[in-house]
Amino acid sequence: MIHLTWEKRPTIKQVKCVHADAKKFIVNRKLTPGKLYDVKNETDEFYFIIDNSERIGGFFKAYFEEIK
Repeated sequence: MIHLTWEKRPTIKQVKCVHADAKKFIVNRKLTPGKLYDVKNETDEFYFIIDNSERIGGFFKAYFEEIK
């Protein structure tokens, strides 16, 4: 039940949103292109970040680029 404590976990890394254009989902309300987001968890396909609603959300990695 790791998802219950994601908001309090340390940040793994930061990613920058490069676009919020989705064919199937509405993500432009939760992501802002150009904004940096803290990654709390990561899988092969998704980043779990604190989005614009100040809650954890899972988004495809295609919306982001890693900040080094």
